[in-house]
Amino acid sequence: MAARNRNLPLVYSCSGCSSAAQTANAVAIRLDRLGVAEMSCIAGVGGDVPSLVKLAKSGRPIVAIDGCPLACTRQCLERHGVQATHHILLNEMGIRKRFHTDFDAEQVDAIAVNLAAALPPPSTTIENIEKKE
Repeated sequence: MAARNRNLPLVYSCSGCSSAAQTANAVAIRLDRLGVAEMSCIAGVGGDVPSLVKLAKSGRPIVAIDGCPLACTRQCLERHGVQATHHILLNEMGIRKRFHTDFDAEQVDAIAVNLAAALPPPSTTIENIEKKE
């Protein structure tokens, strides 16, 4: 049984076919695994899955990571009236959008460490921990 800390920010990312998109996805996964954010499914938000839209609208801080200026992650949230607390455009950080190319793991590590340091530490009070079955 895993615990969900409701004070962790939610993190959503692009996960398209380009290296920039896959960088965004890998950064979001890294933030989740580091325990500084909880990754959720932007495809579910964009696809109007009720439980995932409800989570996005829950009022928790949101980190939206997009690989390029198309900003698909941000737009999926906005179509439901949700504004990201932090919106990161990786192209503004020098990440190039390349097709048929894998992402650079060193870039993922550097970006994830910088983002993790910028997020507030999670609250771990009993009231904020919910057990998942």
